Formats: sequence, C-alpha cells, structure tokens
Amino acid sequence: MRSARPVRCLFATLLALAGLAGAPVAHAQLPVYYSLPKALVAWAADPNGAPPGANDWGCRPTPAHPYPVVLVHGTFENQRFNWNALAPLLKNSGYCVFSFNYGATQGTRLTGGFANGLAPVKQSARELAAFVDRVRAATGAREVDVVGHSQGGMMPRYYTNKLGGNTKVRMLVGLSPSNHGTTLSGLVDFARLLGPIGDLGVRLVTDFCPACGDQIRGSSFMQELNAGGDTVAGVQYTVIQTKYDEVVTPYDSALLTPAAAGHVVRNVLLQNGCPIDLADHLAIPFDRRALTLVLNALDPSHPQALPCVPVAPLIGG
Repeated sequence: MRSARPVRCLFATLLALAGLAGAPVAHAQLPVYYSLPKALVAWAADPNGAPPGANDWGCRPTPAHPYPVVLVHGTFENQRFNWNALAPLLKNSGYCVFSFNYGATQGTRLTGGFANGLAPVKQSARELAAFVDRVRAATGAREVDVVGHSQGGMMPRYYTNKLGGNTKVRMLVGLSPSNHGTTLSGLVDFARLLGPIGDLGVRLVTDFCPACGDQIRGSSFMQELNAGGDTVAGVQYTVIQTKYDEVVTPYDSALLTPAAAGHVVRNVLLQNGCPIDLADHLAIPFDRRALTLVLNALDPSHPQALPCVPVAPLIGG
C-alpha cells in the first residue's frame, strides 16, 4: 500500500498557496510632497495626470474606511498639482481616493490644461455631481467624503445645498474654502473705489474667470449660495483655515455657521496650538498639520497627533 504522506504534503502545499493568494498584498508607500516646490516638480513630470494614489477605479472601500474620498482642486489649479500631498497620504492610509479636473474654459486651453476651476461655479457643481455619481457606481458606496481647497471647498456646498448632494455626501472638509467670498486682500474694494476704471478691470478678470466673479464677496452667486444658511442636514462640515490666508480675505469668511440645531460644523484655525505654522492659502494643501487635521476629520475615532513645526508661507511643511 502506497504511503499517504506525499498526498498530505501536496494537499498542505495547495492550502498554503491558496492562503497566500487570499492574503492582502502589501503596497509600497507612495511619496507625499509636503511642500509647494516639491509639488511643482512632481506636477511638471505629469502636468495633466491624476495625482499619485488617485483614481484607482478598481478600489473597494474597506470597513475601516467605508467612504471614498473625492478631492476637489481650487481656482487656477488642477488635480495633479493640488493633491500631490493629500492623494498619496490618503491612499497610504487605506482610503479609496478620487480626483478630477473641473471648470475648464478657453482660459484652461490657453494655459495648456493647467488652469481649471474657471467656469461659473454652478456649472462646476454639476460636474462634481456627475463625478460623485461615477465614484459611487464604481465603488458601491452610498455616500462619499469630499475634501476641497479654496473654491474646491466652497463649490461642493452648492452641490450639497442646492442640487441634492446632501444625500450622497457624508462629510465636506474645506481647506481655506471661499465660503463667503473674498475681497482678495481688499483689491475688489479698491477697484470699486476707482469707479468705471475699476469696474472695467473687474469685468476683464471675471470674463476670463467667471468663477472669480462668483467668489467676490457679496456677489449674486454668494448671496444665492448662503441664502437660508450655510449648512444643510445630512452633511458634516469641517473648515481648516489659516489666518495668513491672502486669497480668501478676510480669513474668517471661510468659516461656517450651522443653519439649524443638529447641523455638525467644526471650524479649525491652523495656528491654534501652533503659532509657528505660517502656511498661507497656497501652502495649506501641502502642510503637515493641515493634512493631519483632514485625516482626523475623516476618521475621528482614530485621531493622530498634530505636528507643529515652523512653516513658511508659500512653502508648506
């Protein structure tokens, strides 16, 4: 009678191989560019591509991170530049991450595809709505989390507040969002003081960039967006702002006020607890402290310690 030992060994080997096939694959950590200059270098290598870690359409949310994250860039920016830090950071942390370019105009073509977010904000909000539906269909998730910078932190509020997106967005996190518009450090007010000459200058800018006109403090769009209050039920809001913002001015125009009891709003000033962080509007998407705050907003059950290191404006850190 032949020994059963070889058969048992073969069976054990097959089981081991099956176990290896079912085991999770360890992925190499993607580089995270915590500075504006490094992000520019990375962007130059692939200026119109997706940021590292984003747009893996085969990604499936895990129980630890059940909500896909949609990243929304700012005005005059694109996804590859804006999210060279946050997209790989989120991917390294186990999230399904998605990003896209929106708001293209003739001005976008003139800049070789870099300057996006120029179209009227309402048009861009409809583009966001379509992209969110695409992400939900691909991942099977009922809701997504949205993280945006500048216009990208404000524009999704038109989607959630006016287009029914509050049933599809669990959380909105804004980095220096233009929630109540901007005076552009007083330039808009100064232009108005100049009368017809100033009005002509403003019209030239807003003809090239309709979204810029929408984001002027007191514009008809801003009045429509915030009519009835800043927030709607069903969405949790986090604003991460720097008091050194030179684009969204005054800086507290980024902050949100709950429109009703039960609406969840958290306004966080970057310098609270870290006065040496001087990150400004352009640097905040690459700032370690700001991005750790994003991670903590998305997953408050597992908060990470907030770094506090000296950060220079326009550099990040």
